[in-house]
Amino acid sequence: MTSKIFKSILSAVIAVLAASLVIITGVMYRYFGTVQENQLKDELSLAAIATEQLGESYLENLKSNRYRLTWVAADGSVIFDSHADATAMENHAEREEIKEALAYGTGSSTRQSSTLTEQTIYEATRLDDGSVLRISVSRATALLLVLGMMQPIAIVIVIAILLSAWLAQRMAKHVVDPLNKLNLDKPMENDAYEELSPLLRRIHAQQMEIKNQMRILKHKQDEFEQITGNMKEALVLLDSAGKIFSINPAAKALFNIGDAYIGEDFLTVERKQNMRLALEQAKAQGHSDFRDKKNGKEYQFDLNRIDSDGKNQGVVILAFDITDRVNAEKHRREFTANVSHELKTPLQSIIGSAELMENGIVKEEDVPGFVGRIRKEASRLVMLIDDIIRLSQLDEGADMPHEDVSMLALAQEVRETLADAAKMKNISLNVSGDDGVINGVRRLLYEIIYNLCDNAIKYNNPDGSVEVSIMEDEGTVRLSVQDNGVGIAPEHQEKIFERFYRVDKSHSKQSGGTGLGLSIVKHAVQYHHGKIDISSEFGKGTLFLIEIPKDK
Repeated sequence: MTSKIFKSILSAVIAVLAASLVIITGVMYRYFGTVQENQLKDELSLAAIATEQLGESYLENLKSNRYRLTWVAADGSVIFDSHADATAMENHAEREEIKEALAYGTGSSTRQSSTLTEQTIYEATRLDDGSVLRISVSRATALLLVLGMMQPIAIVIVIAILLSAWLAQRMAKHVVDPLNKLNLDKPMENDAYEELSPLLRRIHAQQMEIKNQMRILKHKQDEFEQITGNMKEALVLLDSAGKIFSINPAAKALFNIGDAYIGEDFLTVERKQNMRLALEQAKAQGHSDFRDKKNGKEYQFDLNRIDSDGKNQGVVILAFDITDRVNAEKHRREFTANVSHELKTPLQSIIGSAELMENGIVKEEDVPGFVGRIRKEASRLVMLIDDIIRLSQLDEGADMPHEDVSMLALAQEVRETLADAAKMKNISLNVSGDDGVINGVRRLLYEIIYNLCDNAIKYNNPDGSVEVSIMEDEGTVRLSVQDNGVGIAPEHQEKIFERFYRVDKSHSKQSGGTGLGLSIVKHAVQYHHGKIDISSEFGKGTLFLIEIPKDK
């Protein structure tokens, strides 16, 4: 801006200076030309009077290198000329000043020289005898005058330009300095030119509007970051060029990248072919999705095109962890297959025995045995169905009645229930410890102790032992069930809580179990917000340790 002001002022000064020189030169030239013409007329008047009185002798005795006198007869022939031979001169009757003088008494004219640097002024007057006396003088033209004054004019121009440049620079600095000192962050606090007040008020209003918009944007950005930051789903926003515009923490963990990758092409992060094809499909059709495994988990990727004003502004990528859902579907399929198998086996036994009895094939003395087999298999079906119902209730999180339950009393009740089973294998079942009152579902807590003790007896060695202990502190009740039976190999310890999973299937069939007992234990403990740990060594026994909060 300073440069523009400086150039503008300097240009104006140069223009004014040039115009002034032209005007002054023109005015002075015209003034002195007028003075010269008046003097020439005066000289002609004096010469005319003298010529009328003295004749040609006066003109011959008149010596002047400055003026030229010419005496022309009425017919235009030259009588006398102070600078040339009159006899050799052409007729002057057609000369402008001569014609005017013959017609009106006086005449004047100006003629330019061939070099354009001089011009001749003519003044003529008619004498009493009808002849014309003419006087002329040469003078420099304005061009010659300017050329002659070129050096002083150039000096004046240079001095004027230098002085103007200095003054223009100072003036520009003086004009711009208050503008440079404007505090645009606080426009209303400036003490500047009054002419700037409307501009400063508009700037202040715009700043207030911008600040308000920035607050709104910051609030929305914070909300967006809070929402996306707490999302379990991975979220990636891509611009129209496929570069990462925004990425939430879940997506950073999924793709193992950080903030440094913002602005990078997403396909340099995720190079898989299925992702590239999905991006192309989303840009072309608006949506695409696919499933893929990453970091040992199964993910559902949904890609949607972002359109604004009819233009593609980018793509949003959402990744959902569907591992639990996939596993649940798998477990449901396995559970359905296992239930079908577990139900089919006793039903086939019941149907087979019934058909034999119905067809009279069974001997009378064998009927009680077949009836007992039918009752046994029917009881096994009832147990299986009951276990499935319990698991279904636990899966659905059904609300069950809570009450204060003594874990020690439940353990003693289980000991009495399993006394005959323990006696058959000569296994000692001992219960000890604190009262351990829990506010929970009595039936589920009973199932926990019963299933653990039942397994400890079934998978124990003859003459073995099962120790049940109840311990409590301020907020937790700990239940431990330890046996010295066959134990569980390490590779099976993480799977024993799965439904229908059996370590030794042949032994399990002989023992009559449904394969759902430990699964019920696990879900019942989770229902009460507890945790379960297992410690086992193959061939030496197993310890189950359960901790359950006292309060609901």
